[in-house]
Amino acid sequence: MIVMKFGGSSVANADRVKHVASIIKSYADKRPVVVLSAMGDTTDYLLDAAEAALKGTVDITAVEKLHRETAAALDVDVAPIEELLDELKFLLTGISMLHELTKRTRDYLVSFGERMSVRMMSSYLSAQGIPAKFYDAWDIGIVSDSNFMSAELLDEVWQNIPVHLNDYKSGKTKEIPIVTGFIAKDKNGYITTLGRGGSDLSATIIGAAMKADEIQTWKDVDGILTADPRTVKNARSVPEVTYDEAAELAYFGAQVLHPRSMNPCRISGTPVRVKNSYNIDSPGSVILPVHKGEKPPVTAITSKKNVTLIDIVSTRMLGQSGFLAHVFNQFLKWDISIDVIATSEVSVSLTTNTDKDLSGLKKDLEQYASIDIKNQKSIVTIICDVTRTSEILQAAFSALLKENINVQMISQGASKVNISMICEDSEVTKVVQALHKAYFD
Repeated sequence: MIVMKFGGSSVANADRVKHVASIIKSYADKRPVVVLSAMGDTTDYLLDAAEAALKGTVDITAVEKLHRETAAALDVDVAPIEELLDELKFLLTGISMLHELTKRTRDYLVSFGERMSVRMMSSYLSAQGIPAKFYDAWDIGIVSDSNFMSAELLDEVWQNIPVHLNDYKSGKTKEIPIVTGFIAKDKNGYITTLGRGGSDLSATIIGAAMKADEIQTWKDVDGILTADPRTVKNARSVPEVTYDEAAELAYFGAQVLHPRSMNPCRISGTPVRVKNSYNIDSPGSVILPVHKGEKPPVTAITSKKNVTLIDIVSTRMLGQSGFLAHVFNQFLKWDISIDVIATSEVSVSLTTNTDKDLSGLKKDLEQYASIDIKNQKSIVTIICDVTRTSEILQAAFSALLKENINVQMISQGASKVNISMICEDSEVTKVVQALHKAYFD
């Protein structure tokens, strides 16, 4: 068994639905479970409809047009989708009357995108002679807590999912399961959404619980690349990365699975393969617990723009315990997350990419330290084997010296798979290109 996950752009219109259906058909002998996101811009259309409803207007024209035109082009039965469109109108009417959109109602609202998407795909596959059956996530036992808009899955899903899918895995049933990503239900029967990386999390928990041979996430590039192809035109595919490397890549800006979506795979050891829906013959990149092949000194380079660098210096804290505790307590108070950090006994340099006003944080920190806040910085992260740090940094500094670029901070990640450096936003493209040339050309 394999699990195949397709994002919204992969099923954005009739042509894309047909293409994805052809990919699913080509893997039919591997007993795929398919996880889908909402079609194209459907989620945005739903949220726009909610805003209109809050102002008293019930209008689902954009959602209705996309799905009816797609169904017509695919020549499939729209009855299951019509039922959802009627339900959606009823919900929006309620929002318009109450002039209120709670988090719980918002989750219910956006769920229509995924629910219509799986009905569209299963109808088309069945019409093409490929037995398929749609499932809303809760139909296969995907249950979450009640933290609406950012729910977490309950541990019982590990037992629930096999109960519903074991017959398919064993061959007793033939219909390919087409399952909604991103959504679940809580114990009270209310629809929830899984937050960032939710559709990937839906796929990985199914794959991990079912002990699948592989989880595939289909994108529009040949797997994980050595750099963003918009920045480095000759970026190449990386054959394999570890879970830790993939998590760091995702955190620092690369379009890889969100780190939380990989947690089920860490538990089960299930490999995840990133494939290209426009080049299905490409092997893509596989994410594994550890490298199977030779571990390269540098795997990839990624970057995150528009971060803020904060320098905190306090000679009054020299020799006193608790300096870092004072610093981090203020970040906790103001609910500001930290990306990268470098420390000495009396100073801390760190970055954040929050959009929040930092004046309150600055005022609190100034009680015992001098603060310098610098905006428009970038983090460039080298995913690498840090046991070869000297070799890696020597090549980096030589390359940056040729470009007359001085980095402003360096930090080695605790996971031992990355080195990050800070530069100006205006320099980040040149930095990534210079490093890529040094390591890969």
